[in-house]
Amino acid sequence: MNHRTTALPELGNVVAGVDGSPSARTAALWAAAEADRRGRPLHVVHAADTDRRALWASPESMQAVRQAGDDLLTDTLDAIRERFPDLTVTREFGRQEPVAGLLAAAGNRGTIVVGSRGLGGFSSLMLGSVGLGVAARADVPVIVVRGEGERPETGTVTAAVHDTEDLGWLLLAAAEAHARKATLRLVSVWNVLTHIGSVATMLDDLDDIAQRRVKELKQLADRVREAYPDLIVGHHVETGTSTSGILIEASAHTDVVVMGRGRRPLGVGPALGRVAHALIHHAQCPVQIIPSAFTRAGAPE
Repeated sequence: MNHRTTALPELGNVVAGVDGSPSARTAALWAAAEADRRGRPLHVVHAADTDRRALWASPESMQAVRQAGDDLLTDTLDAIRERFPDLTVTREFGRQEPVAGLLAAAGNRGTIVVGSRGLGGFSSLMLGSVGLGVAARADVPVIVVRGEGERPETGTVTAAVHDTEDLGWLLLAAAEAHARKATLRLVSVWNVLTHIGSVATMLDDLDDIAQRRVKELKQLADRVREAYPDLIVGHHVETGTSTSGILIEASAHTDVVVMGRGRRPLGVGPALGRVAHALIHHAQCPVQIIPSAFTRAGAPE
């Protein structure tokens, strides 16, 4: 008889980083909608790095920075409350540099939301600097908001599955789909170029590997359905020569792409792989990166 061995994962509070750029404003409004769906509060952060700036900037310059940050937060919260009057929203003018400020604000259970481009400079959320640093270093889920701000919903959440160790973060992706009343689609890309000349040397071997991938993905889908019996869960193995290309194409037809993030060998330093890099730079919808360690402890045995 099927039974759950652990409690289902809970979607955490939402933390949105703003820097005055249009991308960050779009991300903050998206984060507000996400917090509303989750039934969680939203915390809006502007991390201006004033602790470091104060070492060389004049008092007048520092006052201008603080005033600009306060005006930005006020304007952002006004826009959010206009759309979501019942949402609990708080604000923070952070004295740390942006990456550290957002990580601190999220704690150990929050979800960080950033835009895909920034203004540059100290308070930048430009992907490749702060946004990329947060996505690579965070111990909590990070969502990079890409695509059009008013994009119609598709009713689908896509999870980019790598292997059978993905169940922990897949349950969080399922919780995301459940909150959206959406379908969860598990996609695994079988890239033949990664096997030729190493794991497999003959076509028969490649076919066996592909069949095992299909079987493993179905088993993962069954585990997710067991945890969320009311959730529609589809699964599909895509075959191609570019994993990132296939997932970027899939992003045009889904509301969120979710994927796990591991650690570097020997656990040294942050890790954000080539596919994740490609997605957060080129996807046509928001991309959620979930550190594997975030849900590992709560994954069913």
